[in-house]
Amino acid sequence: MTERETVVLSRDCKALFVPIGIQVNAKKGTEVSILQQLGGSYTVLLEGQMARIDAKDADALGKTRVPLPSESYTGDVTAQSVEQLAWQHLRTCYDPEIPVDIVELGLIYGCDVRETGKQRYRVEVKMTLTAPGCGMGDVLAEDVKEKLLAIPGVADADVEVVLDPPWTADMMSEAARLQTGMM
Repeated sequence: MTERETVVLSRDCKALFVPIGIQVNAKKGTEVSILQQLGGSYTVLLEGQMARIDAKDADALGKTRVPLPSESYTGDVTAQSVEQLAWQHLRTCYDPEIPVDIVELGLIYGCDVRETGKQRYRVEVKMTLTAPGCGMGDVLAEDVKEKLLAIPGVADADVEVVLDPPWTADMMSEAARLQTGMM
């Protein structure tokens, strides 16, 4: 999204100020400017500050929630399908300040799928942050966990934020470096 769109909230909804991660209640009737809408969540300008509004509150912005890749999946539930969907879901998670998904940013260090029962799986993800003190770290980790738990057959998900090795821009994909002007 390159143009800002200004909308008036149709109902109260939760918002998180970026980058500090403080939760606020965005009130019905408040005017916000949509700065970015990626992966279903929205980065908006709220009361002069950047804030993130979750996909589940898209209707408050007059938008329709973007379905996750697994919502149209009709195949068998296997470790391979769960892993493939996990990577697709990870690509729907975005840093609210950077218009690049967390996989392309190089924030995902590992994604393991373990069978826990018949067609039941646990997904374990190790991820990092672009900066160790990022106030949005817990928010990003929770977003990842919620999206993993939405995959058919996933009974449990664990998202561990690790800071070693520390993230560097070299971990970004070539496409991400191009998109952010770092090439």
